[in-house]
Amino acid sequence: MAREFQRGHKAKISDLTAGTDLYVGVQISAPGLTFDISCFGLDADEKLSDDRYFVFFNQPKSPEESIQLLGAQAGDAESFRVTLDRIPAAVQRLSFTATIDGDGQMSQIAPGYIRLVAGGEEVARYAFSGAEFSTERAVMLADIYLKDVWRFAAVGQGFDGGLAALLRNFGGEVAEDEPAAEPPAPQSAPGFAPPSGPAPGFAPPAGGPTPPPAPAPAPAPSFGGPVAPPQPAPDRSGFTPPPGAGGLDIHHAPTMVGPLATPPGQAPPFGQVPPPAAPPGPGMTPPPFPGQPGPPGASAPGNPFAQQPPPGYPQPGAPANYGLPSMPAQGPGLAVGMQKYREAPTGQRWTQQNPKMMRADLSQAGGQPVLARQGSMVLYQGKVDFGYKGAGFTGRIVGNMTGQEMQLMRCTGNGQVFFAENASYLHPVELQGDALCVSAENVLAFDESLQHEVRRIEGHGIPGGALFTMQFQGTGTVIVKTHGTPVVLPVTPTTYADSNAIVAWSAAAQVIVSSQVRLRRSAYPGHSGETVNLQFRGAPGNFIVVQPYEV
Repeated sequence: MAREFQRGHKAKISDLTAGTDLYVGVQISAPGLTFDISCFGLDADEKLSDDRYFVFFNQPKSPEESIQLLGAQAGDAESFRVTLDRIPAAVQRLSFTATIDGDGQMSQIAPGYIRLVAGGEEVARYAFSGAEFSTERAVMLADIYLKDVWRFAAVGQGFDGGLAALLRNFGGEVAEDEPAAEPPAPQSAPGFAPPSGPAPGFAPPAGGPTPPPAPAPAPAPSFGGPVAPPQPAPDRSGFTPPPGAGGLDIHHAPTMVGPLATPPGQAPPFGQVPPPAAPPGPGMTPPPFPGQPGPPGASAPGNPFAQQPPPGYPQPGAPANYGLPSMPAQGPGLAVGMQKYREAPTGQRWTQQNPKMMRADLSQAGGQPVLARQGSMVLYQGKVDFGYKGAGFTGRIVGNMTGQEMQLMRCTGNGQVFFAENASYLHPVELQGDALCVSAENVLAFDESLQHEVRRIEGHGIPGGALFTMQFQGTGTVIVKTHGTPVVLPVTPTTYADSNAIVAWSAAAQVIVSSQVRLRRSAYPGHSGETVNLQFRGAPGNFIVVQPYEV
C-alpha cells in the first residue's frame, strides 16, 4: 500500500523500498494550460551541478542515464526513471518541478500527485491541488535527496516565475532567442521496459483497467472559442495505473486540501489569501456601504458629493438585490495576520508548533504508538485512537510509594496529535541509546519504544531516606515540560540544585543528596527554607536542567 505524504513530510527511501531503480510519476493538469515537468540535478549547495543534469523535454536524460524522462504513461502526465546507484557523487538532490507554459496560475490546477513506484508497486504518493497555491506559475513538487542515505521529501512549494526563472534560481543559464526543440517522439515502450512479461522494478504497478488511447491532438481553437480539456495520455509502456486517489479514506487526505474556489459569502480557508475578484460588469457594482469610501475619483450618480443614501432607498443603476445583507469582503490582511500561527509541518515524528504546543505524527517511525499524560491532547487530525495505558498492580504500588506515578494514555493510528498542558513550556529530548533522568511531574509524552522505570536516589537525613525519579532509556523522544524557560548547566564538582526545581539530568551523572537539616535549626526558630539539595558529579558532558519554579 502506498504511503501518503503531506507537504513537508520526509522519509528514507530504504524505509519505503529496498530497490534503487525507481519510477517517478507526475499528474498535473488544468483546463487550457500546458505544463513542463522537469528534474534538476543539484549539488550540495542546491545549485545545478551541471547543465547536463537539467532533464526536461529538450534534454531527456543525464549523461550516464541515471535520470531519464520517459513521457506520459500509466496514467501519469509525465514520468521519470531514477537509478539511485548510478547517480554521480556531485549530484546530491533531485528536484522535480512543474511549470506553466504560457499564462496561468497554479491555483487553477486540478487535484494531482507525484508518486514513487518500485518493484511494480507504488510506495509513496504526495497529493496536491490548486487550493494550496495562488498566483505562482511553477511549483517544486518533491525532492529525492542524499543525507547519509537517499530520502524522499514532499515539497509543494510555489514559485512565481516560469521555467526560465526556476532554472536561474538553481544557478543554470538560459539560452536567449533559441527556439525550443520539439518534444521527443512517443515511444512504444522504454528500452528497459519490455512490452510483455512481469513489470520491471521501476515500472508502475500492473493491474486495473488500461486507459483508452487519447485521440490525436486537436488544432488550436479559434480566437475566443472554448478550449478543450486535456485528454488522458496513452499508456505507451503497457503498464496500467493503480487505483486512483479519488477513493482514499478521508483520514489519509492531505492536511492543506481545500476547494478550488471559495463559495460566495464564505471565508477562504485558514491562512489562504483569497483570489482577486473578477471585475464587475457595467451597472453591476453596488454603491459602498454608509461611511465607506468608494473608488478614487468616483462618485454616486446624481450625487456630486459622493454621499451614500441610506440602505433600502432606490439606487440609480443598482442591481435588483441591492439592500440585502451581504458578507463584507475579507481582504488579505486577515490571512497575513494569521500566517505566523499556521501549523508547521516538517515531516518529522515530533514537531514543535510553538514553545507550548507539540505535534506527534503517528504515521512516522513505522506507526509506533505514543504514550502521553492523560488529558494532554488538545487537537488531532486523521484516524487516531486513544486508550488507557495502565501501569499494572505493581506499577501503581511503586508509583504511589515514590510519587513517580504517571497517568498515561496510548495514542495509535495514522494521524497527527497535538499535545499541551497548562501552557507549560515543552522541550523535545531525543535519545539515541542513552538515558535521561526526569521527574514524572515534568513528563508530557514519549515514544512507546523508550524504556522507563523508577530510579532511587540514596540519601541520608531526609524524610523517607531517599528521593526518586524516572529514568528513560533507548531510542526515541521524550517531551519534557517546564514552568518557564529552563537553564541547562554542565556538571561540575560544585554543582548543586534544589530538589524542588530540578527537572532532569543525564543519567551518567552521579547524584548525592546534600541535606541542610541540623539540630540547631530544629531547636531554634528561623531557617533559610533550603532543606534538601542535590549535588551532581560526573565526567565532562553531563548536564542538569533546572526550571525557574519550585514544585
